[in-house]
Order: sequence, then C-alpha cells, then structure tokens
Amino acid sequence: MKREILVNATPRETRVAIIEDDLLVELLVDRPDARRMVGDVYLGKVEAVLPGIQAAFVNIGTEKAAFLHASDIVVPDADADPDDDDDDETPGGGGRRERRELPPIQDVLKRGQEIVVQVSKEPISTKGPRVTAQVSLAGRFLVYMPFASRVGVSRKIGERSERQRLRAMLTELLPPDAGGVIVRTVSEDATREVFERELNSLINAWKRIKRKNQFLRAPALIHRETNVTRGLVRDVFSSKVDRLTVDSRQVYNEIVEYLTGIAPELVDRVVMYEESIPLFDKSDIETEIRDLFKRRCDLPSGGYLIIEQTEALVSVDVNSGRYTGKKDPEKTIFRTNSEAAREIARQLRLRDIGGIIVCDFIDMETQSNRDRVLQELRTHLGRDRARTKAFAVSELGLIEMTRQRVRQSHYQSMTEACPTCAGTGRVFTPETIVRRLERAVKRMGAEGRREAVVLRMHPEIALHVLEEERDLLRRLEKAAGFPVEMRDDPLLKPDEYRLVVKGAERDVTQQYALA
Repeated sequence: MKREILVNATPRETRVAIIEDDLLVELLVDRPDARRMVGDVYLGKVEAVLPGIQAAFVNIGTEKAAFLHASDIVVPDADADPDDDDDDETPGGGGRRERRELPPIQDVLKRGQEIVVQVSKEPISTKGPRVTAQVSLAGRFLVYMPFASRVGVSRKIGERSERQRLRAMLTELLPPDAGGVIVRTVSEDATREVFERELNSLINAWKRIKRKNQFLRAPALIHRETNVTRGLVRDVFSSKVDRLTVDSRQVYNEIVEYLTGIAPELVDRVVMYEESIPLFDKSDIETEIRDLFKRRCDLPSGGYLIIEQTEALVSVDVNSGRYTGKKDPEKTIFRTNSEAAREIARQLRLRDIGGIIVCDFIDMETQSNRDRVLQELRTHLGRDRARTKAFAVSELGLIEMTRQRVRQSHYQSMTEACPTCAGTGRVFTPETIVRRLERAVKRMGAEGRREAVVLRMHPEIALHVLEEERDLLRRLEKAAGFPVEMRDDPLLKPDEYRLVVKGAERDVTQQYALA
C-alpha cells in the first residue's frame, strides 16, 4: 500500500494529512488556541471524591475539573499472563487494565490531596478531561509505564516467536523495580542498543517529572506531550511510509533533526516542498477537507452515506441513491454495502469520529452477504490507529461499533453553534474563516496577481483579527506580494467572506476560496 504524509505548517496552524493509495484517510489539525492535551502530565489537587460512582474530580487548571475513575488509580499490578499482549501504544492510555481487585476510592484519595495524573481524554462537549494516575511515556519504540511491572508487546507484531524474543530482550534490559514497558509495532527491526538508549531516555524523563513535582504547587503542568508533527513522526513515520512532504523550512529542519537521532535511515524520505502552489492544493485534498463537514458522502457507484453526529452517538445511513444495478437486486445491494463499509471506515478516521457508532446498511437477504460486509468493514477498520470494535449485524440489520475517542471530532472542534439559528446549525469559527482567507490570498499570489485586494468579512471576524491577529495583513502582504485591506460588512453571514479586487470592485471569492 502506498502511504504518504503531508505537513502544511503556518504560524497559527499545522495541518497533517495522511494519504493511503492516493486517498486522504486522516487529518490532524493543531492550533495554539486549541492545543492537544492527551499525554500531558499534571500535578493536580483532588476537589471531590464520590464513592457512589467510584470516581474523583481533580483540579489540573482546566476550565472544568478532570475526571479520575478508581480503575485509573495506581495499585500494584496483578500477576499477568506473559502472552497477554498489550496494544495500547498511546501516551495516557495506561495499557489494557488487568483483572484486579480495586480498593474503594475513598480509602485511596482524600479531598485536597495532590496527585500526579496524565490526560487520557480531552474535554468533549460539556465534559471535562479524563485523567489517569497510571502515567505512561511514549518513545518511538517503547512506551514506558513507571507504575507497571511487566513487559507487553503490541498485538500488531504478528509472529509469536518475534513477540517472545522482544519480550525477553526488554525483560533483560529493564532495571529492577523500574516499572514496565510496551514494545511498539515499529520495533520489529530495532536493535538491543536502540532499545537500551530509548529506555534510559524515558526513565530519565520520568525522573525529571518526579523532581519537578517536588517544587510545584497544584495545579501545575509537569510534562507536555510532544507537538502533533513530532508525535506523528514518532508514531507513524516508518519504512512503510513512502514520503513525508513539508512546506515549512522550520518544521522540515525539526523533523530531520529528530529523525537523525532516532531513525537516520528515514531522513531521505523527508521532502521540503518549495513550489508556489500551496501543498494541499497541489495534492488536490482541500476539497476533501471542505467536505468533512457535510452530512452527505457520495460513493463511487452512485450510492451515498448520511453521517449524523449527536451527543450520544453517531449514526451512518447507507442509501443506494441512483445506483439501481441491472437484474439481481441482492448483488446491487451487496455492492453498495461493500463500498459503504470501506468508506465508513475511511470517514471515521478522516473526521476523527469516536464513541458509539451505529451503521444502518441496506437490508440484505443472505447471511453470507451480511458476513462479507461486516468482514469488509473490520478489514478496513484494522488500518485505523484508534482502537475500534465492530459487532455482528443486529436483528434490526444494524452494525454497532465503537471507536476510541480521546478528543473532539473535527466537526466539533472547527465549528460552533450558529447565533442566527438558535444552535440548530453550525458555522465555522473565526479562526477557521481567517485561515481560509489566508489560504485564498496565498492562492492569488501563487498565480502572480498583483492587484490590491479588499477582504470583506463579518464584523465578528474582523474583531477577531484586530484582537488576536493584528499582524495578519502584514503577513498576507509579505506572502502574497500585493496590498491587502480589510473591511467589515454586517450584511455578510457570520462565516461568509468576500475577496474583492480593489478599483475594479470585482468579486473573485469563488475563484480562490476553495477551503
């Protein structure tokens, strides 16, 4: 399978696109105003202990107190089956919990007590972050767990003999009473020296966290997880990725420097993009990114999906649309459902949708066809970095599934409730609108246009620019090579804007505002 990673970085936004077989399958967006928290380690203070739900609320400095369940508190590990591999490679995941007797939370935590916790799930909707006291620190080849006592190996390393070899090697390398580790999928070809160097690095990082803990007062941030670009290089970039293309010289240098230390053989696969056409435009994925927020998703044969996100779950409805086949209706339905299974798996990754998902496929008469569609869905879900589980077709003809959710979906993070429709619809945030304007102006510059341009926008967008990004016009003029002015227009909708050529008063919005 052909795999490629594209990184589009600006001072106010970093976007990372993962492409498989020329299809966009994953998008990560990182902004200063919405920094990712999963993996961050805090010194928190217990605000409340609730024996009725065996949980506590911990103040870590966020708007809402973090939720800590009794199962996420550090207790001595139970004896583990040596073949009971663990595939949770994400920082803050804490590994799969073993069967053990948990002491009542009121016997372990008291109000006002300080405790070191790690964010395992970001704030979503009305809920605060979820945290765990079972801290884990991720490296490229290992996940170090200071409070564990065993060596786990990713299930994605398929050969049993290889898992046993890696487990034996790490058991030998791990100092006594130093904790436990998970061997990550990318570690299959790693040498003993590489493991030893990274293990020492992770153990030293944990020692630094403990030292800082002694000099801080709760709530305080002790350790910050690496940024989205470096985290992606650490977790995803391997020999299975053909190329990583970056359009920022600073980010390019950071990636090359990082890879030189951990995987020098991959440095040649990093490419600096220097063409005038924006990177995502060149790869023709801006349109797909724009379509992320649409309810309807078309299938190649003519069928389509309707994706609805609600507070409790996500529903996906499969429709045959204009595809009616020729003779056999069962074959027609099976083909549509098979296409839908592949596209559902892709859209869940692309939109970063998590939680409970219910898929309503078109009814099929034969059990064999139902099983084949389910297998198709599971096969493509297997490419997902997030943990997923799809259950058998229910009596109502539905496939119920779950997908790991550690942060808001793109729909939730990049849109907000529309003030003109009492919250029944969505509009793009001012930050998103400004980024779209920025990309549109850069497209004009890439074509060699030199006429002055007036940016017309809703007063709230203009206010955001004046308060948060005062240097926007200067940056745009420098990047595009022509004068740029800004004017507010109360007649525009909250997420509507116009690009007008000054003097000629010619509206060129449709020509350059792709996304």
